[in-house]
Amino acid sequence: MKSVTKLVVLALSPILLMLISCGRHSQSETFYLVSNNLSLAYWKTAAAGFNSAAARYKVTAKVVGPDTYDPQAELQELNHAVAAKPAGILISVADEALLKPGIDAAVAAGIPVITMDSDAPSSHRLFFIGTNNLAAGRLGGERVAEKLGGRGNVVFFSMPGQPNLDDRLKGFKDVFALHPEIKIIDVVDIKGDARNAFDNTQQYLTQTGVARVSAFVCLEASSGKVVADAVRRQKVTDRVVLAWDVEQDTLAEITDGTIEATISQKPFTMAFVGLKELDEIFHNKPASLTKDYSVDAFSEYPVFIDTGTSLVDKANVDLYSRAASEHK
Repeated sequence: MKSVTKLVVLALSPILLMLISCGRHSQSETFYLVSNNLSLAYWKTAAAGFNSAAARYKVTAKVVGPDTYDPQAELQELNHAVAAKPAGILISVADEALLKPGIDAAVAAGIPVITMDSDAPSSHRLFFIGTNNLAAGRLGGERVAEKLGGRGNVVFFSMPGQPNLDDRLKGFKDVFALHPEIKIIDVVDIKGDARNAFDNTQQYLTQTGVARVSAFVCLEASSGKVVADAVRRQKVTDRVVLAWDVEQDTLAEITDGTIEATISQKPFTMAFVGLKELDEIFHNKPASLTKDYSVDAFSEYPVFIDTGTSLVDKANVDLYSRAASEHK
């Protein structure tokens, strides 16, 4: 009889473990992803990763923020999220100086905060998940320097003040410092509107002689395809265009040959891992959320989770196009 009872218990154990595991989570546990530019394909991909993780853990996910580049509106959404007292907040920081007080207020209220995509290292966030943007900039810089033969004028399209974009630019500058005949003649602030990249590209394409621009570098996702469009309209075939991220239009321009290459990131992974980490922290909160764990050699938390980058060009663009199609 005892052996039969033992067999029944063993048979039921996996079911009991499943029930115990499922019991850890609840739809009342709400996690927020806060960002800018939510209308971009990049952030739709990130939202898909966040929602996918929420479905797996059977918790509630909310993705909030302005559809356009608007740090002030992002701050308002962050404040609303903090007031809702969620289980955790994942945030991409458009302006560190502006958003730091809101992040610190969330942590002071006992809400775990992790940054993704764009960091705020001076804040009390626990750690950062995303691209090593400095290394990604160097990767792009090496391709541009190679294609230019170490000589030429370069124009960048960015949004100065956004931490991840500034780090990318620094990576390019590190590489160009080894090639003194490569000159950065402008860093255009597109102010969150890709049309500014288009207009400036058209203008720079008219310049000749020593002012001739040899390469256009886009440090964010939206400007690559419009810069390529401006180059094509003027029937220019001897300029280097380097884009960022793997939107379908960007990949098509690589296949076409108008864009030389793009830097691939993993927003789905960033957001998926972000919710997963927040869930773990919520259920196993540290004694202090405000402690600087980066100087603790025995910390449970990393300083940075690198989700990876790669350079996409004609040699491997088909792989990325196929993957994008499979995840529509």
